[in-house]
Amino acid sequence: MSPVKCILLSTVAFATFIPQSFSETAINEITVIARKRAEVSRDVPIAITNFTSEDIQSAGIEKPSDFINLTPNVTLVQTQDQGNSFVVIRGISQARNSEPSVAVVIDGVQMAQPAAFNQELFDINSIEVLKGPQGALYGRNAIGGAIIIQTKQPTDQFEAQGTIGFDNGPGGKIRANVSGPISDSLKFRNAAEFTDTKGYIPNTYLHKDADPYQDFSNRTKLLWTPTSKLTVDGRFNFSRTNTRSYYFNIVSDVNDVSLPVQVNNPGKNIRHIYDGSLKVDYETSAGTLTSVTDLNRLDEIATGDAYDFLPIKQSITYQYYGYDLNQSQYLKVDSASEDLRFTSPSDKRFRWIVGLYGIGTHRFISTGNMKDLGNGVFPVYRTPSTNPLNPQTSFLSDTQHNFAWAGYADLEYDLTDALEASVSLRYDRDHRKNTTDTPQNYLNQINVPGFPQGISGEKRSHTFSSWQPKATLRYKANDNVSLYASYSKGFRSGGFNQTGVGAVAFAYNFVGVNDLFKAETAYTYEAGIKSSFLNNRLTVDLSGYYTIDHNSYFFVFLYVNSTQNLGNIDRSTHVGFDGQVTANLAPGLDLNLGLGIDHNKITDFPDPSVIGNKLPLVPKYTFNAGLQYRHAITNSFDGVARVDYQRIGRTWWEPYNTTSRNPVDLVNLRVGIEGNDWSVTAWSKNLFNKKYNAEFSPGGFVFKAEPRRWGIDVTKKF
Repeated sequence: MSPVKCILLSTVAFATFIPQSFSETAINEITVIARKRAEVSRDVPIAITNFTSEDIQSAGIEKPSDFINLTPNVTLVQTQDQGNSFVVIRGISQARNSEPSVAVVIDGVQMAQPAAFNQELFDINSIEVLKGPQGALYGRNAIGGAIIIQTKQPTDQFEAQGTIGFDNGPGGKIRANVSGPISDSLKFRNAAEFTDTKGYIPNTYLHKDADPYQDFSNRTKLLWTPTSKLTVDGRFNFSRTNTRSYYFNIVSDVNDVSLPVQVNNPGKNIRHIYDGSLKVDYETSAGTLTSVTDLNRLDEIATGDAYDFLPIKQSITYQYYGYDLNQSQYLKVDSASEDLRFTSPSDKRFRWIVGLYGIGTHRFISTGNMKDLGNGVFPVYRTPSTNPLNPQTSFLSDTQHNFAWAGYADLEYDLTDALEASVSLRYDRDHRKNTTDTPQNYLNQINVPGFPQGISGEKRSHTFSSWQPKATLRYKANDNVSLYASYSKGFRSGGFNQTGVGAVAFAYNFVGVNDLFKAETAYTYEAGIKSSFLNNRLTVDLSGYYTIDHNSYFFVFLYVNSTQNLGNIDRSTHVGFDGQVTANLAPGLDLNLGLGIDHNKITDFPDPSVIGNKLPLVPKYTFNAGLQYRHAITNSFDGVARVDYQRIGRTWWEPYNTTSRNPVDLVNLRVGIEGNDWSVTAWSKNLFNKKYNAEFSPGGFVFKAEPRRWGIDVTKKF
């Protein structure tokens, strides 16, 4: 039976199965802030997947992949670099070093750097995943949607909580938070986590795991309310991640998982994130004035083996040149942003938001290859290596100074008690300046075919700009059913590949890759229904969409100079469907189902043979099912069991569709007992140890997905 039929038949079955006496007990409605004001989720004309604090705890959500894997029509492609993880939402994908496909907003602060997305999630209150272009409110990179994350707020009373966990790495984690008042008007909250594991993927050459992982993160929040009208919310976040990178295998078929990891350099991947923000709300009789200021720094170094990721004497470069290669990439990004807006009261027939946004970004990136002489791999930062143990063979570096600004407005009007019309409009302008920092002796080497051509110190600049409109009609048939239709445009900035890669791509017959990659725009038409029955014990959300996408990204790795580059697919189309059902079947027994389908094809590309192919990184469909049961064992504690199933449909990886990954089936399991202020939970992810490749890149690069993981967590509240 197809997943669509399963959802429809299950919905009918749930409605008839739930006893009338049981259904009379209401479940609280979920409130969201998708439109930058608090509203009941059912009344918001956007396809949204919500995760409350209870959902986050029961599902064991600790990383972005955990909630994305529970969201229909959304997937996460995890690569080996900690800062490179690609959200694919309704067929809108991402690529290395690209702008994101979704806007990520944490505590009202829009994340400035996509390389910071893949962080540990701890002390989280709620998560909202908005699908479809949200650029009218959230700006130039919300082309596929938006992710709204709210951390837990400081409390009026002193409270603390700690968690200790162990896993089969072997490894462990410690998480803790403490919160309470400092004075009558000032409250604080501090949350921290430390994770350390030896890894799960064996390196058969070095006889140790290829993927050890260590992370320390801390978040401090201060909430000051000197008056009933003024609220000041300050936050500082620090994160340090230490893991490995560049332990690929080279295969022609993405389904080939037979090769072991056998790089001779373990490499390193160290990322530091510093983020400080200040959010100020001032209430007036006309509405609320909000200012959000953010300063962010990201610093990441990644080193490891290079193509073809084999021990020195087995590598292809050693066979031809008598030496192997390794590689290093360094990324440093500083940004400062300001969002200033005025929001009218929510209880009026006419509601509105107007705002201004600006962000300045300074980015430096360097990439290059070194001769691997068996001495290990040494990190290279801003200048080429002069170490005789680590001779540099290729090197590229660029600096970017970017400034983007936007003005936006959102208007909502209740035409009748049942019919709402809303119109949003935003103008984004992103000016980028790129300076070639590569030393001249690494440019214009005409004796090497396809070597980058350029001039050290050369400056390039380009401005990307677009209007992003959205128009929506919502009709409330009754208190339980809401229907909507919308039109929206999304926009994502283009940018610069590193200097000279266009010539290299041309020399090696890579089509669609130039020194400048174009901005992307997506036009989406959507209609949906959101409903709840039996006092919110059964909810059904369905939506369908049609999207025309211009200049979507695809990724090309040029192994001759170890550069990671973006190309454009001129035009593609998407016809898709989202469906979500949640049901409280009986006391303590909850079920959720989700289905996402994206039928897409490339309709315009420089190489005619690509036309009609599927878009890279986009699965044909996703299907989710989860069942949770909670039962009182004694008067003092409950038993809890939860199982989640995810199926990721066939996935293609590059425009030529030379290989596609077979559908992947994954099961997660959690079983535990909970008291009033404590819990013990045993868990397993990828319970049946499904072996598959998490990523495939042109050239045959594959990255193994994590095998079965299991562990136990103990939590205590104070």
